[in-house]
Amino acid sequence: MPTTLVRIQVTRTPPVARALEIAAKEWPGVPRAELIARLMTAGAQSVEAARAERRAARRKVLEETRGSIDYPPDYLEELRKDWPE
Repeated sequence: MPTTLVRIQVTRTPPVARALEIAAKEWPGVPRAELIARLMTAGAQSVEAARAERRAARRKVLEETRGSIDYPPDYLEELRKDWPE
């Protein structure tokens, strides 16, 4: 089909073939090119969701540990004395 968009090639490696088999069961009758596009979109959404979950977990730990360490007075000033200007 004609398009002005840039196309990419995907080699049908065993993992790609397996992904296409799974996609064909999920979306029967859909052409391979569309299956690949749907798989890529679903994969991107999955990666985004996993990234958001990791970020939320890190923030939760930061919130839980905030203020749990008592530093001595003038701790930062003492630490910075050794730093070059």
